[in-house]
Amino acid sequence: MLSNLNEANKCITCKNARCQKNCPIDTPIPKIIELYKEGKLMEAGKLLFDNNPLSSVCSIVCPHENQCRGNCIKGIKGDPVRFHEIEYEISTKYLESMKIEKTPKNGVKVAVIGSGPAGITVAFELARKGYDVTIFEKNEKIGGILSYGIPEFRLPRSIIELLRKRLIDAGVKIKINSLIGPVITLNKLLKDGYKSIFIGTGVWNPKRLNIKGETFGHVHYAIDYLRTPSSYDLGNKVIVIGAGNVAMDAARSAKYFGSNEVYVAYRRDVSDMTATKHEISEAKDEGVLFETFKSPVEIVDEGIILEDTKKIVNEDGTTSLVSLECSQKLYKCDSVLIAVSQVPKNNIVINNKGLDVKQGGLILTNDAGETTREGIFACGDVTHGARTVIQAVVDAKEVSLSMDNYLQQFIK
Repeated sequence: MLSNLNEANKCITCKNARCQKNCPIDTPIPKIIELYKEGKLMEAGKLLFDNNPLSSVCSIVCPHENQCRGNCIKGIKGDPVRFHEIEYEISTKYLESMKIEKTPKNGVKVAVIGSGPAGITVAFELARKGYDVTIFEKNEKIGGILSYGIPEFRLPRSIIELLRKRLIDAGVKIKINSLIGPVITLNKLLKDGYKSIFIGTGVWNPKRLNIKGETFGHVHYAIDYLRTPSSYDLGNKVIVIGAGNVAMDAARSAKYFGSNEVYVAYRRDVSDMTATKHEISEAKDEGVLFETFKSPVEIVDEGIILEDTKKIVNEDGTTSLVSLECSQKLYKCDSVLIAVSQVPKNNIVINNKGLDVKQGGLILTNDAGETTREGIFACGDVTHGARTVIQAVVDAKEVSLSMDNYLQQFIK
């Protein structure tokens, strides 16, 4: 039974499909829909997986409003085709039943540090080329941001478990609770015979607001909170400071786990928020309230002091944000969640000489993903800051090609 057949029948299979052109990973959407309508789910699933091993994840978390759905020609005068729903049905069924034929090993070992979107993609890509891949994951579960940053009510953990099983089927070894840096260093990995190392450790250190009261007991960083939201007792009223998807996920999680009043406070307007329109809409639908043009000044025991802000137009036509005098006001709440971006943890860089970093502690790489140490590659959030899952997959596919080119010298 094809549960999205009506949706698929809306597609007119454009020859120059705008949906495909605006997909960062160039998913062959018209071809997938044709196969789906013919009932060829496994063929369609293989096409999706080979192009994007995290297709099942991206069907949920991608900003579809800016990509496939937002560029569907049917959406000009009516409802666009919701391809992501078709993609979810196909890719999850394929993950459940796919059979991976192990590629004969070529005898070359590769280490993948971090099992987020980039790490998983590199592991799949290199395993299918015959490399002996080992993933080193500091947590007890793989997935990185997929497991410890996106709420389970948005992204079912069953999908991550299926990806774990398929990695093992592909011959990938997974070492959990294995932090690379202070004890096991890059040098140790290289001495043990790994010919190349990929770093995809993400960005897990929260940025501070740098205001008074940030260390108080009722204040938490959203990226830490999202790791285990059920462990927190935030109380009845929560104020989230931020404007991105992490802020929306934190606000929605607070509502989900029992806080009745949840506010998102932002120093600009809703239209300026970096979160996707879908995430903002979902948050509003779930009862999250928004306080715009409010900037944090100080955190106190009773809550947080915010001041009003205002946009002004400069002489050159640009806009600036200014604080309004005498506008400071105490907003009482039980907890404050801070979600103003993240930076990488530095345990790998500090303990491994030769890895250069750029502003914000991000690992420096060239366009091929090569770091300043030979044989060490990196991509994803750890090199460019927090970005989308699909961009991490796109970058990881490119870097896996670079790694394959580098590793050819070791194949006998």
